[in-house]
Amino acid sequence: MTIEWICKHHSDLGKEQLYALLKLRSEVFVVEQKCAYPDLDGQDLDGDTHHLMGWEDEQLIAYLRLLDPESQGGDVVIGRVIIAPQGRGKGLGHTMMEHALKQAEKHWPQVPIYLSAQAHLQGYYGRYGFVVAGEEYLEDDIPHIGMRRS
Repeated sequence: MTIEWICKHHSDLGKEQLYALLKLRSEVFVVEQKCAYPDLDGQDLDGDTHHLMGWEDEQLIAYLRLLDPESQGGDVVIGRVIIAPQGRGKGLGHTMMEHALKQAEKHWPQVPIYLSAQAHLQGYYGRYGFVVAGEEYLEDDIPHIGMRRS
């Protein structure tokens, strides 16, 4: 499996790339996870937002976004973390997280990183230096917990 990792500022996204990432998010978050929520939240094309994409043979297989700390109260916010069904179980999430942390450091050096994790993934993100920040809460009937990496 050869994955090409690309991180782009929203203003550099091609329409095909934007379409692919929105399609993948819809397929997994809305259809597969049965969460009717406003995925198009106005932040994809906002400020200094960057999109990290993992492509395999013209297919978007992994994705997350990095939200601009200026628009997020001082932290870089990692969100919309997703691996396509055909890419799961192959360690792609770990590779993507490594790329995400490198990109965050490149664009916003020394800035803390925040993410809202599904509660059962605390240990997963803990491996990357994230610690619990706040109380567990429900989002779309799924337990979540805020986590921060300083």
